[in-house]
Amino acid sequence: MIPLKDNIPTRRFPLITVALIVINVAMFFAFQHAHWSGSGFAIDEKNTVEYAYIPYEFTHLGKECGEVSVLDGKLTDENGQTVFCQGQRVTTEDGQSVVADVEPKDQPSVWVTILTAMFMHGGFLHIAGNMLFLWIFGNNIEDSMGRLTFVAFYLLGGLAATLLQTAVNPNSSVPNLGASGAIAAVLGGYALLYPRARVATLIFIVFFVTVLELPALLVLGGWFLLQLVDASAASGGDVGGVAYFAHIGGFLFGLLTIKLFAQRKKDDYIQSRLPVY
Repeated sequence: MIPLKDNIPTRRFPLITVALIVINVAMFFAFQHAHWSGSGFAIDEKNTVEYAYIPYEFTHLGKECGEVSVLDGKLTDENGQTVFCQGQRVTTEDGQSVVADVEPKDQPSVWVTILTAMFMHGGFLHIAGNMLFLWIFGNNIEDSMGRLTFVAFYLLGGLAATLLQTAVNPNSSVPNLGASGAIAAVLGGYALLYPRARVATLIFIVFFVTVLELPALLVLGGWFLLQLVDASAASGGDVGGVAYFAHIGGFLFGLLTIKLFAQRKKDDYIQSRLPVY
């Protein structure tokens, strides 16, 4: 299911939502240097790894992680890992258990990467999907509260997502990045405030494609259920590079706190309809 639009008009221009989209896109193309490589969009791995959030750096403050590592002469472990952290014990290709030692270099503080990671993405489909969800559901959440309040809600949702993912896999050296956790908070807030809103949704059933108007609670509830299912099958909360527990953490934050932030909720968002038989 791919949501296309909802049926709730906003009372004002969604300035913060648009600004967040612009910042994410600017980070992707200007900071991560995304460019077409012939088979897809490639990004600058150096900036991406350095400014992504790595749970190990948070749970082992002062320990740095990076791509260049010395493991008794080995540069990758048996699983093909290329990002290592100081003091991290890994198994090398020949089965030896050794402690990683990252070469010293200037790296941003983990407190900085918690923020920068929320505005970086791993590929074009990653950012396109996130920005689509943010545009469809973010404008109404912004409309339900003050603009600065929405900024706080969005960032705190991203932080909650980061903390849950870290709690699930505190020793992970896999770089985490993406706006998904913060946007999940927006989705959780929307599901609680506007469960009966209608969302035009693109549906794929084998070779059949159609667009249906579905209740927001069904669309967003289905999305959250999918995260739970995938997380239960994940080792450390991520499969195929997707941090499912970050999505869960963000969604639960939005669900549990939206009433504290939303002071301008639309109670008349559902227009009366004639019964259809």
